[in-house]
Formats: sequence, C-alpha cells, structure tokens
Amino acid sequence: MATKINADNMHFKDLNHLVSSAGDRDIIIENTLGQRYIGTRASGKNIEVHGVPGNALGAYLNGCRITVFANAQDAVGDTMNSGEIIIHGNCGDAAGYGMRDGKILIKGSAGYRAGIHMKEYQKHIPVLVIGGRVGDFLGEYQAGGRIVVLGIDCENECPVGGFCGTGMHGGAVYIRSEHAPKGLPAQVKCADASPEDIEAIRADIEEFSAEFGCNSEELLGSHFFKLSPNTANPYKQLYVNN
Repeated sequence: MATKINADNMHFKDLNHLVSSAGDRDIIIENTLGQRYIGTRASGKNIEVHGVPGNALGAYLNGCRITVFANAQDAVGDTMNSGEIIIHGNCGDAAGYGMRDGKILIKGSAGYRAGIHMKEYQKHIPVLVIGGRVGDFLGEYQAGGRIVVLGIDCENECPVGGFCGTGMHGGAVYIRSEHAPKGLPAQVKCADASPEDIEAIRADIEEFSAEFGCNSEELLGSHFFKLSPNTANPYKQLYVNN
C-alpha cells in the first residue's frame, strides 16, 4: 500500500511533514511544483515524485530511494549519506554536492558544479551518473567517488564544460567521448580509460541503462577518458603553505 500526496499549492513544510510522518514505505507525490527539501534525511522509504521538485531534493538522504519523473532543480542529493536518487529528466546546478555515499542517476543533463566536493571513506563510495552533458566546474574539489558522464546525443563534442576537475584531489571522472576536455589544470591527469577502468564503471552503467532503457553494452563499448588527480603535481598549494 502507498501513501498518495497531492502537492498542488502545498507549502514545502507541509509536504515534507506528510512525507516524514507517513507510515507506508511507498509514497507517491503528485502535482509537485518547486517544493524544496523533499526527502531530506529520509530513510527506509520509496518516494515517487511526479512534477518538478525544488532545491535540495534528497539532502542528507539516509538509505531512501527517490524517483523523479520530470526535471529537478539545484542541489540534488546535497550531502547525502546513502540511498538512490533517480531523475527522469535534467537537473540544475551542484548535483551531488558533498555526497558521501549512495548513487544519483540523471537521465538527461546537469548544470554547473556537479559532483563538487564528493568524498569517500573506506567502502562508502558515492556515484554520480549523468546521461547527457554537464556544465562548468564538474568534479570541483572532488575528494572521492565516481562521476560518469555518458554524453548521450552529443557524441560530436566533449560533453563537459570548462574548468573540469578544478581542485580535484581524489576520486575519478569518466567521460564517454572521442573528444578530451580542454583546459584541464595541470593537477588533473587525462588518459584513455583502460579495460580495468571500464569494468570499474560497468555496474553503474548497467544500472543506468536498466533505469532508462539504454543499451549498456553499446555504452560500455564506447571510448572513455578517465580524469584523476595528478599525484606528481598535486593541489598541495591549496591545502598547505609552501
């Protein structure tokens, strides 16, 4: 049994109270229009969002699954701890900001600063997969985790914007493209992805493909670049005095 909520003209505080107090595991929210903080700190629930949620969807998420059947706005999965967020559309800026674990899958494109300050600890490895293109400052100050940009329907150009990897000091970014990103800082290495690298993202791409009806083998058979921190020329000047 599922709890159904009609969010038409509902204040975000009232909506979020209904979500947090619902006794059912499954929650269906209809007529969503810009309400913020949906699913904040939620755990143990399966939330469907029909319509466009506002900023900070799934902030501090703790083991909940949120599926949005539309676009989403900024700060999806802000500082999320675990769980999944599935976006059947595009999303705004700062997707996955500071996320510590869990997975965000975006069918379409994302705005600026996706994956900023993602981090990992031991087995807690966050994953952000973007199906289309992404704006500037992808992976800014990335400290851990995996970012995968598939560039679907924009194969004739690099699907990432400028200043990619600025301040990156951990984790990895995988870009499906024949065109390497330009203007990378010296502290970021760009290399052709190896077969081992492809295996490292296989499960991510297979899950993405299952969610959105893509051909995973076709995607995995494409060329990928891998961005990683250049340990020979690190960003140490950002963190210690010389």
